Formats: sequence, C-alpha cells, structure tokens
Amino acid sequence: MDKLEAMQAFTKVVALGGYAAAARQLGRTRSALSKAVMELERQLGVRLLDRTTRKVRPTEAGYAYYERCAAVLAAVEETETQIAGLHDAPRGVLRINGPMSFGTAYLASAVADFLSRYPDLKVELLLNDRFIDPLEEGVDVTVRIGALADSSLVARRLAATRRVLVAAPDYLARHGAPQSPDDLAHHRCLVYGQVAARQRWQLARNGEMISAPVASVLCANNGDVLREAACKGLGIALLPTVIAGDAIKSGRLAVVLDAYSPPPLPIHALYAPNRFLAAKTRLFIDFLARRFSTAPWE
Repeated sequence: MDKLEAMQAFTKVVALGGYAAAARQLGRTRSALSKAVMELERQLGVRLLDRTTRKVRPTEAGYAYYERCAAVLAAVEETETQIAGLHDAPRGVLRINGPMSFGTAYLASAVADFLSRYPDLKVELLLNDRFIDPLEEGVDVTVRIGALADSSLVARRLAATRRVLVAAPDYLARHGAPQSPDDLAHHRCLVYGQVAARQRWQLARNGEMISAPVASVLCANNGDVLREAACKGLGIALLPTVIAGDAIKSGRLAVVLDAYSPPPLPIHALYAPNRFLAAKTRLFIDFLARRFSTAPWE
C-alpha cells in the first residue's frame, strides 16, 4: 500500500471510528489497514491511534495528522478532477442523505435529473429522518430541514419551507374551525414527535410568539403519516408545506388559523469542512440551490 493509500486508510479509520467500518467502505481487509497505519506510525515516529477492544481514537498527534491528510487527499482529488476535465463531467460515487418525506417528494426527482446531466456519475441515496454525521457515515452531502445544532459541518442554505395548520374539510364541517390558538386545546390534534402529557405548538402573529396547548390524538415521527391522517379527517396537523403543499392545492386539506404561523423551517445542505471540496459535491449542492430557489412546494 503506497503512502497516499495509507493516508486514505488512516483517515477512514479515524472518520468511521474503527478498522471494520473503514475496511468495508474501502473494500480492503482490516489487517491491511492496520498494517498501513502501523507503517505510518513507524515512519512518523509517533503513535497516531489509541486502540481499545471496541474503538480507536486519534491521539493529539493523530488528530493533527488526520486534518493534514484530509486536506492532502482532497487536494489530490481536486487536482485529478481538474486535469481529467471532470469539473463539468464528474465521475465516481456521490453519497447523499436526506429526510424521508422531503427525499421522496423532491430530492428523488432532483437526483434523477442530476444523474441525467452527468451520466458518468453514480449516486447512493440514503433516506431517513435521523440526523447523521457525514464523516461517520461516509456521506458527501446530507440535506436537513429545521434548525441546525452546532457542529463542525459546513451548512449551505438551499431554501425554506413555511409551516401551516391544516385539517380536512370534512373534519372542519364536523368540528368547526378554530378561531384562536386557545381553541386548539379543544380539537383533535396530530403531533410530530412522541406522546407527552402536555403538548404545545409554537405559533407567531405579528412577530409575537404564542405557545398554544394542544390535545394530541396521534403522534408520529413522520410527516407523511400526519398528513394522511389529517386528510382522512382525524384532526388538525401542523405541517411544513413541503409535506402538505400538494394536499392543500388539491383541496384535500384546508389551512386554518392562517394568521398564526410558526417561523419557517430552513433547508440546508451539510458537508464536511474541506478547503478543496470535491467537484461532484460542489456541483450537486449548486444544482440543489438552483433547483429549490423557487420553492416548488409553496
């Protein structure tokens, strides 16, 4: 294994927290990666990893070397990309992660159009509602909706989605429409998240935040589930327009309390910090920014 391959092995071991995961992603054996890292340690004269039975962690010197290796490997990839003319025609594998509802409704078609534009590229698309660390999962780009936690990841804002209170016309005919946020306590509500003794929705009017108690009859961790329950007349749901937009346009859902709305949810593309961002990643993020600049779900 040459020096660059050894550096690649080392960075994968650090990023994924162990030899087994790194070996699977690189298509090599654990023993080959272990020998490569040990050879790097011998050449450098320092210990790069603290090894335990369950996980490996970089030493202080190892973390510093990891950052340098990541920069070198990215620079090599960028140089090869430019020389091979891949800025306009990227090749290789692009690994993308996104939330389930948004992924099936909007990201899937965007990926298909991107692949049509760059036929030499391969894409691995993983959809779930769990926040992932791109480094640990080996993902190039992850798309997330909502407020972001502090992290070392780079975030590029792509768009935003409004949130609205919606119910089926049939439900409103049977129960009446709420006239104020206080009325929600007397309605059947469909809530994102887990069951709790007391649920509240945060609404806003004229810049003033209002915490409205709600009586939940259904809690789910997927917006599609809540939308379909609302369409069947089971209650009132608070949903982003990326999920409820089509049902509102078709008349399956009606907006209620439209004078009260929570702040919109931002949509970001997240990726690992890197001075030399791979062309395939940069092109895809630019493509998404253009694609969603008009917010087709509104």
